[in-house]
Amino acid sequence: MDISAKLTEEFNLRPDHVQNILKLLEEGNTIPFIARYRKEMTGAIDDQVLRALNDRYEYLKNLEKRKEEVAKAITEQEKMTDEIQASIDAAQTMTEIEDIYRPFKQKKKTRASVAIEKGLQPLADLILAQACKPYEEAAKYIDEEKGVSSAEEAIAGAKDIIAEIISDNAELRKKLRGLLEKHGEMQVKLVKDDDKGTYAMYKDYSELIPEIKNHRILAINRGEKEECLKAKIYFDTEIAKRICTAKYVKNKSEEECAKLIEEAASDGYDRLIEPSIQREVRAILTDRAGEQAIKMFEVNLRPLLLQPPVKGKVTLGLDPGYRTGCKVAVVDETGKVLDTSVIYPVPPKNDIEGSKKIIKFLIEKHKVDIISIGNGTASKETEIFVADLLKEIDANVSYAVVNEAGASVYSASPLAVEEFPDYDLTLRSAISIARRLQDPLSELIKIDPKSIGVGQYQHDMDKKRLDGVLGGVLEDCVNSVGVDLNTASVSLLKFVAGLNAGIAKNIVSYREQNGKFSERSQLLNVAKLGSKAYEQCAGFLRIPDGKNIMDNTAVHPESYKKAEKLLSLFGYGEEDVRQRKLAELPDKVKAYGENKAAEYCGLDVATMNDIITELVKPGRDIRDSLPQRQLRKDILGIEDLAVGMEVDGTVRNVIDFGAFVDIGVHQDGLVHISEITDKYIRHPSDVLKVGQQVKAVIITLDKAKQRIGLSLKQVKKQAN
Repeated sequence: MDISAKLTEEFNLRPDHVQNILKLLEEGNTIPFIARYRKEMTGAIDDQVLRALNDRYEYLKNLEKRKEEVAKAITEQEKMTDEIQASIDAAQTMTEIEDIYRPFKQKKKTRASVAIEKGLQPLADLILAQACKPYEEAAKYIDEEKGVSSAEEAIAGAKDIIAEIISDNAELRKKLRGLLEKHGEMQVKLVKDDDKGTYAMYKDYSELIPEIKNHRILAINRGEKEECLKAKIYFDTEIAKRICTAKYVKNKSEEECAKLIEEAASDGYDRLIEPSIQREVRAILTDRAGEQAIKMFEVNLRPLLLQPPVKGKVTLGLDPGYRTGCKVAVVDETGKVLDTSVIYPVPPKNDIEGSKKIIKFLIEKHKVDIISIGNGTASKETEIFVADLLKEIDANVSYAVVNEAGASVYSASPLAVEEFPDYDLTLRSAISIARRLQDPLSELIKIDPKSIGVGQYQHDMDKKRLDGVLGGVLEDCVNSVGVDLNTASVSLLKFVAGLNAGIAKNIVSYREQNGKFSERSQLLNVAKLGSKAYEQCAGFLRIPDGKNIMDNTAVHPESYKKAEKLLSLFGYGEEDVRQRKLAELPDKVKAYGENKAAEYCGLDVATMNDIITELVKPGRDIRDSLPQRQLRKDILGIEDLAVGMEVDGTVRNVIDFGAFVDIGVHQDGLVHISEITDKYIRHPSDVLKVGQQVKAVIITLDKAKQRIGLSLKQVKKQAN
C-alpha cells in the first residue's frame, strides 16, 4: 500500500503536502509546531486535521506491519499462494487481515483438530469437492487405534473439519459480517434495573443496526456490564446458513455430499461463525460509538479550556456545602491566595447573618471584584445567599457560577498538596474554583480531563485512546494561547510543544535559581532542553517584559530576522512594535503586494500574515476575542420560570441528542436536537459548542423533577 497516496485521497490534500507532513512527523516534529510554523510545507492545514491525519497514518502503518507479519507466518508454513498474497495486499482493515490469517493460526484443541489427528482430513476434502460416495469412502477410514469405530464416526469427524473450514473462510466471514451490520437487529432484554430506572427504556427494545444511535450502543454496553441488560444481534439464521452452504455446494446432483456440507455449514454457523461475528460486529459498533463519544468529548473540551479569562480581578471563590459549610478563598489578580474562611449560610446551620459578616469583611479588606461559585452541592442556596448579599453592599461586585467538576479530584491530588501544603483539601477546592474564573485553561489543565464532566460515557472508553485524544486537545489549547514563561506552572509547561514533565520541572527550577527569563534563548541553558526541544517550544513561550518584544509574540525565533526585514521594508522598528504603532501595517503590505513582500523577506504568505498579526498586537490572547462570561448580580429560581419565557443561557455540554444549557437556575435545561434549528443538522455540535451564549424559550417545565425543556429555534418564531 502506498500510504502517502491513500492519505492524499482520503484527506483530499496535495500529494506534496502529505509527503511533507509525514516527513515532518517522522523527524519528531510536534503537531502544534507543524501547524503553526511549517505552513508553507503543509498548505496551512490546522492542528485538528493534522491530528486526524496522524491517527490514520499510525493505523495504516500498523496495518502494513500486520500484513507483513501475516504474510511471513503463512510463508513459513509453506502455504502461501498468489491468491492469498493478493487478499493480504487488498485488505483495508485489521479485521480483514485477521480473517485471512484465521485458517493458518495455531488453534487450541477443537473438534476439527481432533478429527484431523484421526486422519480424516482427506475424507473431508473429498466430501467438500463432492467427489465421492461419502459413506462408502468413510468406511475406508475405520481405524480402532485412531478412535474411528464406524463410517458414521468418520463422517461426523469430516463434518467437524468442514465446519471449521467454512468458519475460517475470510470472504464468507466478511460477507456475513456486512449483512449483520446492514440488516441485523439489536434485541435487548431487561434483566434487572436500578432504583432510578436507568434502563427502563430497554425493557423490550429492538432496533435495526444501521439506525441505532451511538449513545444507545454505549448505554447497552454499560447495562450488560452492570448485568442489567442482555443484548444480542439478530439475523435470519436460515439466510445465513444458505449463504454458507452456497459457497461450498457446487454440484447439487451429488446429493449425499451436498447434504453433509449443508449439515456442516449449519453446525459451523451455529457453533463457530455466529458467536464470533456477533462479537466482531458488537466490537465494530462499540469502536464506532467510542470514537464518536471521544470526538464529542474533544469537541466539548476545547471551548471549555478556551473560555475567556476574567483578568485583573481579585476573586473570592466559594465551594458550596451543607453540613461542612461553604469554603471560602480569596485570591489576588495573579491567583495568589490572600485569605481563607468557612461560612454556613445554608442548612443545617443557616447562619446567614454570620456568613454575610465574614464575606462583607473579606470583600472590603481585599477589594474583591468578583465572586466565583462552584455549581455542585448547595450551589443554588449559596447563589441565593450571594445575590442577597450583593444588594446590601455599595461595592461593584458581581458573581459567576463556574463548573466545579474535578475540583475535588484536583484538591486531593499530589499536585494540589505540592501547590498548597498549608491548606486542607476543602480549601484547595475553593482556591481552584476562584482560579477557574480567572484563567480556566491554567486551572483545568491540572485535572484529568475525564473528571471535567463534558463528555458521554467517558469512563467506558478505551483509556489509552481517550487519553491520547484529550492530551492532544490540551496540547493544542495550551499552544494556541501561549504560555508566560515566567509564571507558568509545571502543569501548564508540560503541554507546550517539545516539552515534557521533566523538562517543565527543569524550567521552573532554572527560573527559581536564576530569576526571571529575559529572553527566549536562555531556554537553551535549561537542563535536558536541547536544540530540537527549543525549536519546538520557543514560539509558544512568552516573555511579556523581555528584552526583545518579539519574545512576547508567537513569532518564532527562527523568523526574527525575517520579521525585522519586514518591519524595515515599511519603515518600522522594534520600538513601534512595543508602542503598538503598527495598525496600518496590514494595509501597507496588501498595497505593496503580499507575494512580493513575502518573497523579499524570505517567507511564505501564510507565515508572513501570522507574523503581521502578532506584531500588530504583541502579547495578544486569542481568548479575548471570544464571547465573554456572563456575570450576574441577581438570581432566578426554577419557581420563577414559566413555559414560553425567553431566557439567556450558556451551553454547558453538547451530547449526541442535544445540549445542556445553563440558564441561571440550579438545574441546566435540555435542548433536544429537534429544538436546535429548523435546518437539518447531523449533530448538535454542528451549530453549538460549550461556552456559547444563546437565547432559548422554555417549552416544558417539571418543577417537581427539576426538569427544564428548552428550544432555540422557537426564539425566532416568538420574535416574529
